[in-house]
Amino acid sequence: MPEQPARERAGNFQEVALGYTPEMAAAEASRCLQCKDPGCRRGCPVEIDIPAFIGRLAAGDLDGAYAVIRQTNSLPAVCGRVCPQEHQCEGSCVLGKKGDPVAIGRLERFVADTYMAKSACETVTGAPACPMTREDVRVACIGSGPSSLTCAGYLAGRGIAVTVFEALHELGGVLVYGIPEFRLPKAVVRREIQAMRDLGVEFRTNWVAGKTVTVPELLAGGYQAVFIGVGAGLPRFLGIPGENLIGVFSANEYLTRVNLGRAYAFPAADTPCYRGKRVVVFGGGNVAMDSARTALRLGADKVTLAYRRSEKEMPCRREELHHAKEEGLDILCLNAPVECIGDATGRLTRIVLQKMRLGDPDASGRCAPIACEGETCSIEADMAVVAVGTGANPLISQSTPGLETYRRGYIVADPTTGATSIPGVYAGGDIVTGAATVISAMGAGRRAGKAIAEKLLGPDAPADAAANAVHPAAD
Repeated sequence: MPEQPARERAGNFQEVALGYTPEMAAAEASRCLQCKDPGCRRGCPVEIDIPAFIGRLAAGDLDGAYAVIRQTNSLPAVCGRVCPQEHQCEGSCVLGKKGDPVAIGRLERFVADTYMAKSACETVTGAPACPMTREDVRVACIGSGPSSLTCAGYLAGRGIAVTVFEALHELGGVLVYGIPEFRLPKAVVRREIQAMRDLGVEFRTNWVAGKTVTVPELLAGGYQAVFIGVGAGLPRFLGIPGENLIGVFSANEYLTRVNLGRAYAFPAADTPCYRGKRVVVFGGGNVAMDSARTALRLGADKVTLAYRRSEKEMPCRREELHHAKEEGLDILCLNAPVECIGDATGRLTRIVLQKMRLGDPDASGRCAPIACEGETCSIEADMAVVAVGTGANPLISQSTPGLETYRRGYIVADPTTGATSIPGVYAGGDIVTGAATVISAMGAGRRAGKAIAEKLLGPDAPADAAANAVHPAAD
């Protein structure tokens, strides 16, 4: 796929990947073997009929390709950009055994970006008609990230009235506050959300679950079911000396300021941002990569990624690692931060790193890092970003009696239905599993949506949105 040149994109927040031309998409779609037992579909958390949509695209039927995707995926333009296809659908493509798999994610993005929906209903359901919204069934979705949006879209496509409650002032959850503009343009997210709003989903911002509104209040207020999809946004820190110095940030705060607050456009936008010249990012996941690449774009002279394992063990997408290297990121593997050192004014000046070696694999399957006693070094830094994971915010669990949780406050939920310990309350995404991928959260939202629809509409409710279409949509 065409990309901005590395030297150019490292200085702006425009999208890196530029998308396929129609000719490129047709050529790539023609590579699909149309397997009778497609592994790619089994590898998709939201069960897209991948051979069907690619086959229609190859035949020149863009509308048909889009309709196939929309049967199971409420956010195709998002998924085509940020999902780890290399580990899921593309990782299961038979062509990948001897060469390059079909670029399924790029084709999904092409279809979503190119398709011009004829109505709001068609954008969400893939059908030219919408279900009549029933007045006797109401569902509340807490959070407006990928799991809640998917659950809301599934339910709205079946005529169920849905209200989404979002704590922040802008909708999209991690899609807007966490993922940078150069990976996922916010206009893409707004377009997907507007389609749901036009379909009838009600969105309420500045509602903090557990404070402004609670789960018991929603159930008592006439909602027959509540879906909790608030993600896992509680920052984790390392607990090392000097971590409270000026210039040390959690990745959550840093990325939220830049992305949601649009600090990258300051002073055109009102939110200022701390701009370091020598930046060190702790971690090796996608959030660490996003933080490092953001710091480069904000004018840092040098950005170093300190990771306690080797590059092979990094959990980030290989594409993101490749792009970051091209843009000038310095990667320092087998090094773990043990101290932040500051000056007399309390500002960060240096980072002390502990040399590590790899031992036997741990519970994650990766080799456990072991400290090399007595082997440390220090590097200059005026800014550090801690990107070593997140946890569950306790607001909802503390305000919901009877809601069962497990380690670190994550909600216990049935993996098939999303049902929690409270009847009528469901949960999915990172608040259940811990930090994972956008597509896995969407899969959880879809499974919960199915379970909620079956409970409210009965077991004979049609599985596909188009089957419930009863009146034409307004343009």
